[in-house]
Amino acid sequence: MLLFLDVDGPLIPFGGPDPHPLYGPPAAHPLVPRLDPALGPRLLALGCDLVWATTWGEDANTVVGPWLGLPPLPVLDLEEGPPVPGVHWKTRPVLSWAAGRPFVWLDDEITPADREYVAADHPAPALLHRVDPRRGLTQGDFEAVKAWLT
Repeated sequence: MLLFLDVDGPLIPFGGPDPHPLYGPPAAHPLVPRLDPALGPRLLALGCDLVWATTWGEDANTVVGPWLGLPPLPVLDLEEGPPVPGVHWKTRPVLSWAAGRPFVWLDDEITPADREYVAADHPAPALLHRVDPRRGLTQGDFEAVKAWLT
């Protein structure tokens, strides 16, 4: 099972109460200390093939992944033709990478239009789970993903 993972919002919360909890000392990137290192093992425990779906690109492997204890992960190519009106610009690249396989997508910008587009264009089951960017991934998000996976 594939799991596409965004960084800003799901892993690095923003827009909520300030200051956010810090999980470590200052780092090369000012947002990195907002990453809860416990998320890495929890993501790996889901048993999915993780794929970065983020504008961080390869920096997700060099900056975010080590902080979370994640191995290098494949990075979704976000250049996938012209946008579809009303549909998130990551949706087509996610479907292209999934290539008909079931997947989970964790992002803070998923909308009903993305769900409709995936339902119409993707033959396998897919969970497009919107994460509240003010809190990032929570116990409730993990429970929703685990329930869907079973």
